[in-house]
Amino acid sequence: MQKKISGALISVFYKDGLEPVVRTLEKLGIKIYSTGGTQKFIEDLNIKCIPVESLTTYPSILGGRVKTLHPSVFGGILGRRDIEQDLQEMAQYKIPEIDLVIVDLYPFEETVAQHASPLFNGDNSGVEKAIIEKIDIGGPSMIRAGAKNFKDVLVIAAKEDYQPLVSLLETQQGETTLEQRKQFAAKAFEVVMNYDIAISNYFNQALFNPFHEKQGLRYGENPHQQAVFYGDLRNCFNQLHGKEISYNNLVDIDAAIQLINEFDTTTFAIIKHTNVCGVAQRSSVKDSWDAALAGDPESAFGGVLVCNKPVDAATASAINEIFFEVLIAPAFDEDALQILKSKKNRILLQLTGAYTPQIQYKSVLKGTLVQDNDKGNFSEWKEVGGRNTTQQEHDDLAFANIVCKHLKSNAIALIKNRQLVGKGCGQTSRIDALRQAIEKSKQFKFDLKGAVLASDAFFPFNDCVQLAHAAGIEAFIQPGGSVRDKDSIDYCVQNNLAMIITGMRHFRH
Repeated sequence: MQKKISGALISVFYKDGLEPVVRTLEKLGIKIYSTGGTQKFIEDLNIKCIPVESLTTYPSILGGRVKTLHPSVFGGILGRRDIEQDLQEMAQYKIPEIDLVIVDLYPFEETVAQHASPLFNGDNSGVEKAIIEKIDIGGPSMIRAGAKNFKDVLVIAAKEDYQPLVSLLETQQGETTLEQRKQFAAKAFEVVMNYDIAISNYFNQALFNPFHEKQGLRYGENPHQQAVFYGDLRNCFNQLHGKEISYNNLVDIDAAIQLINEFDTTTFAIIKHTNVCGVAQRSSVKDSWDAALAGDPESAFGGVLVCNKPVDAATASAINEIFFEVLIAPAFDEDALQILKSKKNRILLQLTGAYTPQIQYKSVLKGTLVQDNDKGNFSEWKEVGGRNTTQQEHDDLAFANIVCKHLKSNAIALIKNRQLVGKGCGQTSRIDALRQAIEKSKQFKFDLKGAVLASDAFFPFNDCVQLAHAAGIEAFIQPGGSVRDKDSIDYCVQNNLAMIITGMRHFRH
């Protein structure tokens, strides 16, 4: 069903690419209605434009929040041209037919990204105020109205459709087909849907969101501290057994899930005070557990355990021999559950979905720090040593870099055959972190010949590579970026050691 466009409403935030559209509409004799900045843009092109205020008899009010929300506008969009009563009412109230709606939406996502997704805390000030004002009301309403009435109206909701619109108008002399209008309507609804999802995500990821559940905890980090949790734990896991989850449990559970989500291959890890104290990849869950525990059986006592494959009875029996606080897995065999439930207070959690936080928050100085989550392993893989890595070293280095990413800075991870064999974390100097890692490996009688080393940040001197080399390590991975990178690189070149520069630092404070 061909339909001639007689009136167009244009109200857009971004004006780039709009000029050819406006000139085509003028050429075809189509009336143009517009608002605010868009109206000025059109008039500056010396093209006649009818202000929306002349239809509504109201100016833009409430700081621009209300401009188009009026029956004279929505009646022109929603009026059904094949229903006599609609046409009579439009004539009675002097509502013009609007057959083309060109509207984009306020840049909500761009504004959130610009301000690093700050907290929703209800104070309606500063950064949050700027974000809230970018929640478009009239725009989505006009888009939805035009898309709903696609039998009579063509709606354009994205600037990338300006050029296709111009081609369509020129080719068909201002007429559109029902199928064309329906296709643009489908895209318009998708635009509005994604916009609403972005707004919902902003509110749902925000700390202390009033729509989140508030769960009281027994106490905070220490018994004299009160604590609550805001959020819905069911989005992360189901508790199958054990005592009430504590503040410290939640902190370690968060660290454990963030770590295990880094891996697809069968992996088992042990977390203590948010640091990895044991982790390994093997062909089976049981072998992965045995290797992870061997890395530091002393620190594993009272830890949080996590794996990315279902726990079977053999693994459960082995785990059952030590004391631990929490075990997290995507599934448990029924006989494994029977074994693990033998201890009343032991917390068993079944993961319910992917847990990938986009934003991290930290309370400091009567305020809140907000940052993107640390995503990724390396941004480049640059071989700068005296030789290239072997395939075994390559695999171990990539694994080591992820493990190091989940240790508190300054951090060093020593890996051999995808098993953590030594680690140093939370030290005030990098050489101290390395000394700690080497001592840990000696404590549990690991031979570091063939092991690899990952550092969460650059080496400021070549002392680390010298000390590690003396211990038997011949391959290194680090982000680089020091003014003295050459010192460490030169040592590797002179001693035929492999070194990878990643270009991605992984500080964890």
